[in-house]
Amino acid sequence: KKWLDKQKIAYEDLGNTKFEKLDDYPDYAVKVAKKVVKTKSRGILICGSGQGMCITANKIKKIIAAPAWDYVSAKHAKEHNGANIICFGAESVNEKLAQRMVEVWLNSKFKTAKKYSRRINKIKRIK
Repeated sequence: KKWLDKQKIAYEDLGNTKFEKLDDYPDYAVKVAKKVVKTKSRGILICGSGQGMCITANKIKKIIAAPAWDYVSAKHAKEHNGANIICFGAESVNEKLAQRMVEVWLNSKFKTAKKYSRRINKIKRIK
């Protein structure tokens, strides 16, 4: 959050502000995903591996949550998949890498090549 503040990137922290042993990542993933849909914004989800948050967020209609583990995967999350939520793991991504991934993801644009839209539309039709 300090890095986001320094970059003058507005955000709303929907997570818990203190550690609670009984916290469950699905509760926060749903909260963020619903906010992203409602405000047509973007979200960042972090858990131990990033996987649980990503799986949960993708349960919410209109969410495309993508995992990232380096700056290339963060860039592709937006450019190739139109991700409106990026997810990563605190156990495998250090602070510097997390900052770089968020920066790349925020500054990337969805590519307009037909293949990307076609693929996303196929995913949306899956029931």
